Amino acid sequence: MKMFDDVGQVVILYLRQEGRGIGLTNKIRAYTLQDQGHDTLDANLLLNLPADARYYDMCTIMLDYLQVKEVKLITNNPLKISALRNLNIVVSGGLNIFNKNYLETKQGRMSHMYEFDFFKPY
Repeated sequence: MKMFDDVGQVVILYLRQEGRGIGLTNKIRAYTLQDQGHDTLDANLLLNLPADARYYDMCTIMLDYLQVKEVKLITNNPLKISALRNLNIVVSGGLNIFNKNYLETKQGRMSHMYEFDFFKPY
């Protein structure tokens, strides 16, 4: 929240895509597998679900409505950046470093970026 306060103007877009698009029920099933020692990616794959089934088309509608021309993302997911850019959304940003193990898994298993600075241009 301090980072948001420092920036001054913040828009948070909430997309109802629980568990990377697999739905709430499957997210809970995946949590059960994670409790047994599987990481987040393996849990989805063991349930025969995609690693990430999200889509971002709704972002263009919300951002257009708010007249937002550029977004700074707090993410380390290059697919999310790509998806938004493919929708003609101007993207710059950084990543969230608050969950080290989670980010390392994403970087090692899914080619996500892993850096320690916020709002570094892509």
